[in-house]
Amino acid sequence: MRRTVILYFKLIGIQIRSQLEYRVSFLMDVVSTFILNFSYFVALALILERFGTVAGWTLGDLAFLAGLAEMGFGLMDLVFSGFDPDGFSQFVRLGKFDQMLLRPVNISLQVFGSRFLVRRLGRFVEGCVIFGIGAGLAHIQWTLGKVLYLPVVLLSIVAGMGALFVVGGTLIFWTVQPVVVVNIVTYGGNELMSYPITIYPRWIQGFFTYVIPLVFLNYLPGLYFLNKPGLLDFPPIFSFAAPFAAALMLFLAFQFWRFGLKHYQSTGT
Repeated sequence: MRRTVILYFKLIGIQIRSQLEYRVSFLMDVVSTFILNFSYFVALALILERFGTVAGWTLGDLAFLAGLAEMGFGLMDLVFSGFDPDGFSQFVRLGKFDQMLLRPVNISLQVFGSRFLVRRLGRFVEGCVIFGIGAGLAHIQWTLGKVLYLPVVLLSIVAGMGALFVVGGTLIFWTVQPVVVVNIVTYGGNELMSYPITIYPRWIQGFFTYVIPLVFLNYLPGLYFLNKPGLLDFPPIFSFAAPFAAALMLFLAFQFWRFGLKHYQSTGT
């Protein structure tokens, strides 16, 4: 286990050093990512200035929810970027994945360490800013329980959304090219978590509750932090189900990954 952790950080270290070689380009990437994503929040703020609330959720409430989702997705995009279907498809097409299979190192570890896009810190920083604005505007009454549960929810979002990247990467074994619907579920799922699930049609609520349980990662915990009543048929205790939902998603995703590895056939590149 210790050897695995050391090897992982060595792989990540190589990625970071190579990306920081051109520091001006790196900083421009981080800043542009921050500005691009933050502009969506500015647009939302302008809309709410005109209409006031969205289904009873104020700008502060929505900023808190969106900031938490963005922080989690930003960290996930760093840690799980090796499984990102867009990048992983190139590994499979160009035969680089075949090279990984020949090395006497755990294949999952190699994929984790194959990409670590530091520029995506811009999204995490943007999420932190929005989260801070939301927490201030919503006047959250912080308790010890909320302070302790916040990092748990954040890591749950990382694990849960990362599981979707793992599933999307696994599908590349059969499709070779990225599947568009995966991006709809991952990036679209992140956008969905930025708003209360109750504003969506019932079939979307059901899909992201019982099929892909994103509701448990952000919306239900958000009710706890914001002291809001829930409109779904779940008792308040389910606001604390985030780590269990994320663990289940990650477990099933890697079971699918192992299944895909057993049936992988090289592209012959």
